[in-house]
Amino acid sequence: MEFRCLAVDRDGQRPLTESWTGDTLVVGLFAGGGSGDGRGLVEELVGEALEGWLQRRRFEAKSGQTITLERPGGTPATLILVGLGDPAEFGLDALRQAGAGAARTAASAGAEELGLWFPLEGLEPAAAAAAMAEAVRLGLYDDQRFKSEAEPRSLPARVTVLGLGEAAAARLAHVAATCSGVELARRLVAAPPNKATPQSLADEAAAIAATFGLELKVLERADCEALGMGAYLGVAQGSDLPPKFIHLTIRPTGEVSRRVVLVGKGLTFDSGGYNLKTAGSQIEMMKYDMGGSAAVLGAARAIAEIRPAGLEVHVIVASCENMISGGAIHPGDVLTASNGKTIEINNTDAEGRLTLADALVYACGLEPDAIVDLATLTGACVIALGEEIAGLWSPSDGLAEALIAAGTAGGEALWRMPLRGSYKKGLKSHVADMKNTGPRPGGSITAALFLQDFVTRGLPWAHLDIAGTVWSDKARGLDPAGATGFGVRTLVAWLVAGAAA
Repeated sequence: MEFRCLAVDRDGQRPLTESWTGDTLVVGLFAGGGSGDGRGLVEELVGEALEGWLQRRRFEAKSGQTITLERPGGTPATLILVGLGDPAEFGLDALRQAGAGAARTAASAGAEELGLWFPLEGLEPAAAAAAMAEAVRLGLYDDQRFKSEAEPRSLPARVTVLGLGEAAAARLAHVAATCSGVELARRLVAAPPNKATPQSLADEAAAIAATFGLELKVLERADCEALGMGAYLGVAQGSDLPPKFIHLTIRPTGEVSRRVVLVGKGLTFDSGGYNLKTAGSQIEMMKYDMGGSAAVLGAARAIAEIRPAGLEVHVIVASCENMISGGAIHPGDVLTASNGKTIEINNTDAEGRLTLADALVYACGLEPDAIVDLATLTGACVIALGEEIAGLWSPSDGLAEALIAAGTAGGEALWRMPLRGSYKKGLKSHVADMKNTGPRPGGSITAALFLQDFVTRGLPWAHLDIAGTVWSDKARGLDPAGATGFGVRTLVAWLVAGAAA
């Protein structure tokens, strides 16, 4: 799918078809009219007063409403109107939602060359162009790998953002790389646990390394034992599948000016261990418990293609399964992490933080400028923030603000949560340095406080709990039903912006 921008006359001085001759045109309209929407263009194409035409078709331009008009022999042959709702509430997020919905309608109509005409007044042109392009590609994503017979699909070969010139088109250069990263994350999260295993994550990292000339190190169980990774290996010991500790490195072509580490939780299946997940606990969905690792590998794939100047990125995934067997950890066991801290296991279903503990210690040893970890860590975060917002914990105001800004730029919502020190008493153990879980109230906060104990004091670090956002039961905006690839766009936007600063 090719994306481009085309500067056209928005004042109606000459017909659109003199500049663009595609077969399917999408036009955005505000409810009640609004500055810069496409009413004049639609009147030109339908050949009559617009309001009466819309009333007869009961089109009120409410947000998400669409109507399709076929024009046999005309150019364009198909006209799709998309409701944008109240103009006062229109911004990049609304533009993304409208673009994704329009793309799905256009694809079902068999569009080959698609034009997008949306009101852009007040929006930064390059950001608007990228938002629309991402909306179209990600909104049309469809994973049919595991169906015996794939359903035939027709996708537009070219998408043109109308009304924006070459300056805006510069941002489109990153769209393909970013979307490829999101799609990789979606494929990894959606894959069933008999396909997405610790070895398959290592293989995916190897494929990225081979494609883009990156460095890859995969530590086996014996290597992790030599480094004292007792917390991570304690989780892995119940599975027949060997753990894989993945370290993928992206180096810039020139001098390194900034080094960052991305850490992703990589539990390819989480049974809960002896604190078994029961009916109603979504045990059948625990294939997505590696959503953090999918996000960082997806971001790595995108950044490896973009290669921001001066940026060195390390991607760490401590991958394994949490299973039940005669060799699995017991509630009550005491594990020793690689920094020497001892951990009493009071819940084997709080395993992700154990794998992250040793991964964070390893990450700190790389002496980065910043560390960001992503994990489907707690149900408490889902209760607090729902399915559209990820939680963010960080002692660094600058890093937190930069990530929130990157999330806004990428269309992913983050909400900063407190690292309240007094809650740490809930992790106190009588037999070890700490327990792996605290009391139920504030569960996502105590989980973040647990992780903070494995990060070098003073090193900028942020933890993103993406438990609610990594999966969607229904299609929503850019996200299909299923895996969303959440986190990739935020990480790419943050890394690119940081490299440019």
